[in-house]
Amino acid sequence: MKDRVEDRPVRMVFSHRRGGFSAAPYDSFNLGDHVGDSPEAVQDNREKLRRAVGADHLVFMEQIHSPTVTEVVEEHVHQGTVETTDAMITTLRGVGLVVLTADCVPVLLSDADAGVIAAVHAGRMGARNGIVSRVVHRMEELGAVPGNIHALMGAAICGKDYEVPQEMAQDVEKKLPGAAVTTSKGTPGLDIRAGITRQLLSLGVRSIDADPRCTFEEKDFFSYRREGKTGRQASVIWMP
Repeated sequence: MKDRVEDRPVRMVFSHRRGGFSAAPYDSFNLGDHVGDSPEAVQDNREKLRRAVGADHLVFMEQIHSPTVTEVVEEHVHQGTVETTDAMITTLRGVGLVVLTADCVPVLLSDADAGVIAAVHAGRMGARNGIVSRVVHRMEELGAVPGNIHALMGAAICGKDYEVPQEMAQDVEKKLPGAAVTTSKGTPGLDIRAGITRQLLSLGVRSIDADPRCTFEEKDFFSYRREGKTGRQASVIWMP
């Protein structure tokens, strides 16, 4: 039987930078409201995203590179934004959880049988400080089973382009094994997706997929490291 999108219990979408209302340097589908873009353009882009994915509501995060995890309830849905958090979990249907990135790793997690989903902003500090493992454990508290959890990572800066000081690479490697790499320049670097993959496997999550594209190299994505002043793309997960 042919797999139909409308029959899937969990849906996930990644945006790119094209097709929106924002002017340069946020051109044009910027979803971030904290980067200096026109508030009207951001709101128009967010409404376009909501209509495109078909969710009743979208909930965003005030991301601060923390290991904080928040369960989204009806109160958050009405507010539209969860303050000072970098991961959201919910059992609500029709609510799209949104993570914004411009090089960091967006991680979307779901256990369709348990009816639990999560969206994670896994930047260097959040990933280093265990935000992904915290989310998996919180999902378990809501009935999820690690062996049933599916993880999907979106486009992010790749290890060959993510150059960091040696001390930083060593520090992250201690907390997130598998993340330290050598860049294309032969210098110390980090591959956060590789570290997260190893961590997920250690937690019992076996179904792991990743978009291999590099935000630093692919001009269709916003990249803070490449551009500095730039917009944010979105990763959305929801249960219809």
